[in-house]
Amino acid sequence: MAGTPLRRPRGTPLFSLEKVSKHYAGTDAGVVALNQVSLRFEPGTVTALIGTSGSGKSTLLRMLIGLDRPDGGRVLVGGKPLLPDEHLALRRRVGYVTQDGGLFPHLTARDNLALLPRHLGWNPERIDARARELAARMQLPPELLRRYPAELSGGQRQRVAVMRALMSSPDALLLDEPLGALDPVVRFDLQEQLRQVFATYANTVVLVTHDLAEAAFLASRLVLIHDGSVVQDGTPEDFMARPADDFVRRFTGAQRRLPQA
Repeated sequence: MAGTPLRRPRGTPLFSLEKVSKHYAGTDAGVVALNQVSLRFEPGTVTALIGTSGSGKSTLLRMLIGLDRPDGGRVLVGGKPLLPDEHLALRRRVGYVTQDGGLFPHLTARDNLALLPRHLGWNPERIDARARELAARMQLPPELLRRYPAELSGGQRQRVAVMRALMSSPDALLLDEPLGALDPVVRFDLQEQLRQVFATYANTVVLVTHDLAEAAFLASRLVLIHDGSVVQDGTPEDFMARPADDFVRRFTGAQRRLPQA
C-alpha cells in the first residue's frame, strides 16, 4: 500500500464506520467512548469532528488509522475491513497530526520530514525539494528546517508536523486538535494556512476540534459527538438554523462573544 493510493471500488467512501463501539475501563460498567457510531467519509471532503472534552471524537479519529480498535462494529478503509496486519501500511498512506505535533526531539525539522520519504526510497534531493515546497506553503522560513523541535516556537512546530504529514502526498489527512495548544494570534494564522493546504494537497480531511468557529471555518461538514454518540451531522448552516436537540443548541450557543460597548 505504501507509495500507491488506497484502492477502493468506485463510489466507496475512503473511511467508514459501521455501528462502532468502544469502551474503556474506569468504572464497573466501563467508560463508553463510542456507542454504535456509523459514519462515512467520502473522498475530497473536509469533516470536523466536534464536541466537548471526552465526547469520543479523538477515539473516533484514532479508529480510522488503527490506533484504537473497536469492541464492536467495523472500521472499513476503501470498502474493506481494516485488519491488524494492515495498520502499518495504512499509516504510510494517511497523514496524522496530533495536538503536540509528535516531532522526534533528537531530529532536526528536516530529518523529521524525511522519515517516511526515506523509508519509501526517496533520494535527498527529492526530500529537500518537497520540504522547501511545503515550507513555502506553510510560510515557514526554510532555514528553520535545520533546527531541532526545542528550538522552534509552538506554531513553527505545528507547521512542521503538518508538513511531515503531507510529505508523501497522503490519500487522507487526520488532525487531532492540531491548533488547541497555540495562542490566538498564531492559531488564527494557522487556520488560514490549513484551509489553503486542505484545498491544495489533501484529498480527504478529518479533523478534531472543540471550537465551533474553527470547525466551520475549516470544514464543510460538522459531526457533533456527545457521550459517544453522533447527535448531529451536517453543514455549519444546518447547526445554526436546524439544531437537532437542546444539546446542539447549548453547544452552538456556548461561543462567547466580546461584550458590546
